[in-house]
Amino acid sequence: MQVIRFDSPSFQEELSPLLKRSSFNPDIDKSVAAIIADVKARGDAALCDYAQRFDHATLTPSQFEVTAAEFAEAEALVSENVKTAIRTAYEHIVAFSSQRIPQEWSFSPRAGVTLGEKFTPIDRVGCYIPGGTAPLISTVIHTVGIASTAGVKEIIVVTPPGKDGGKVNPALLFACKTAGVTKVYRLGGVYGVAALALGTETVPKVEKIVGPGNAYVTAAKRQLYGEVALDLVAGPSEIMVVADKTAKPAFIAADLLSQAEHGSGFEQAVMVTTEPSLIDAVQAELAAQSAQLSRLECVRKVLANGVFLILAKDIDQATELAGKYAPEHLEMMTENPRENAAKVRAAGAIFLGPWTPEPVGDFVAGPSHVLPTGGAARYFSGLTVEMFFRRTSLVEYSQDALMTDLPHIECFAKCEGLDGHGRSATIRRG
Repeated sequence: MQVIRFDSPSFQEELSPLLKRSSFNPDIDKSVAAIIADVKARGDAALCDYAQRFDHATLTPSQFEVTAAEFAEAEALVSENVKTAIRTAYEHIVAFSSQRIPQEWSFSPRAGVTLGEKFTPIDRVGCYIPGGTAPLISTVIHTVGIASTAGVKEIIVVTPPGKDGGKVNPALLFACKTAGVTKVYRLGGVYGVAALALGTETVPKVEKIVGPGNAYVTAAKRQLYGEVALDLVAGPSEIMVVADKTAKPAFIAADLLSQAEHGSGFEQAVMVTTEPSLIDAVQAELAAQSAQLSRLECVRKVLANGVFLILAKDIDQATELAGKYAPEHLEMMTENPRENAAKVRAAGAIFLGPWTPEPVGDFVAGPSHVLPTGGAARYFSGLTVEMFFRRTSLVEYSQDALMTDLPHIECFAKCEGLDGHGRSATIRRG
């Protein structure tokens, strides 16, 4: 745990590792590249080897796909309160996403010209659902649920096989069925993502991969870009809380710990406050509350290396730091949360006020919890329903309109030395 104060002579130097952090690691990149190359070369055989090596599951290609009988068994095992929570989250996701479904449109900017766009759902999407240290059941709703709302025809999930004979968490399978999945493959990590992007004898190649993952999954997605479309950089989780004198230390600590427990050890939890007394109070709460968590070993790694408590000069400096850090999750625990949030230039999602803890976004609020990490919120946005569509421009000219623009087309063609382009238009001259 590190405390950084604005009045320290080394303030900017101490902030540097936070503001210049990256989602990528050269050593991880090398090992990931080797796995991807192996999956490309050996297909299903490589997947079997990696399932055994990384997930301790002995599988044959015929066992990759979760069967209808397993779905039925899973549904019987899931309690009614869990089913209700899953259905409720799905309803909220659909309600939010339905507001953003793009519609075909057109307009006529000048005589004889009609321009517009049409939108077509992607045909086959792959959703990566983490399941290593914790089965992220909610991620099914926040990926598959949005894809099905968009009208994607085939939605394929890959998720790590369990050590108990490769079984997949029953609640996760129930969420898949509820959200509209087509197929589920028990394949995890880099090899699962590679299977989706490249295709194998058993796993069909998808057109786009969405979903969060650890540093290895994030590296795999980046390296496979071009083989397949991607959503965004969504690696180890992070949270920043901007707090003033109105904030409650217990709330802040609980929210920081909510992301520290994910388990990779690369998570970050940051508080920026204008109130000096909150530094000590939050430290005490972190110590007391973390001792009560079931995932204490995971949390300890983050408390040691990934927790930063920053004292800012004023709220303007705090919001400026928030924008530069560009957190995946930003909580605004201030007297005027909406006003202060408006000053923040970049964040994956902003949670306003003391009654909006980050986990409402993780589970039930409505927007997807698949959000950019590692500062990528400066140039990526969180997963939305629009990302499951192809956008196509529509252009229509009348003869008179083409003749009007013909001199400009000829001019560009001549300037660029592309006489074939010019002839394509001039040959239509009456």
